[in-house]
Amino acid sequence: MAPKVLFVLTSFGYIDSAKKESGWYLPEFAHPYEVLSGKGVEIVIASPKGGIAPLDPASVEQSTSDASSISFLKTKSALWEQTTKLSSFLGRSGEFDALFYPGGYGPMYDLATDSESIALIKEFVAAGKPVAAVCHGPVVFTGVTLPDGKPLLAGKKATGFSNAEEVAIGLLEHLPFLLEDKMKEVGAEYKITEKPFDPFVVVEDGGKLITGQNPASSAGVGEALAKAIGV
Repeated sequence: MAPKVLFVLTSFGYIDSAKKESGWYLPEFAHPYEVLSGKGVEIVIASPKGGIAPLDPASVEQSTSDASSISFLKTKSALWEQTTKLSSFLGRSGEFDALFYPGGYGPMYDLATDSESIALIKEFVAAGKPVAAVCHGPVVFTGVTLPDGKPLLAGKKATGFSNAEEVAIGLLEHLPFLLEDKMKEVGAEYKITEKPFDPFVVVEDGGKLITGQNPASSAGVGEALAKAIGV
């Protein structure tokens, strides 16, 4: 039977204060999808609200020279236009080999504090299955506590979109918090690449916790996740 990975996309699509469309970030879904599906992995897509998960238009503009992302955009739209409600996957971790969260600014506003997402992550962790995220995606782990009351990220090496990268993007005043700060706040041993926007992936707990720093890290997270599930 083919391995199965559950991808969870944001349902948040508009930052009011910035008057800016938002959502998930194209290469952060496209590249891990390409890596895993290319190895025969079945991928199922969820989002908090189900239905259309909003794609950040800025990520399309910034991916014009990324052939695989553009091909994904043109051929795979059903994946994010027909997502299944996240709540329907609670209690079903046994059906999957791993859980993955693409980034984009959207997760900062919904998945960061979504009780069903937090319950889902706890379930996968309790089952000893890999959980992974890239760029702003690792925000989903910051609200997760383990049965002993410790945060999931406490004492764990992890990465995510850095403060330096946020400064370069210029949306600081519109964010609920900074991801790097939040990860450190819950006790993560936050790791960072020397040069902003360079690819950087951190694999912790023998592949049970995988994080990537930025969009350029997306394929690397896909490869690390493939290795963790043995494909």
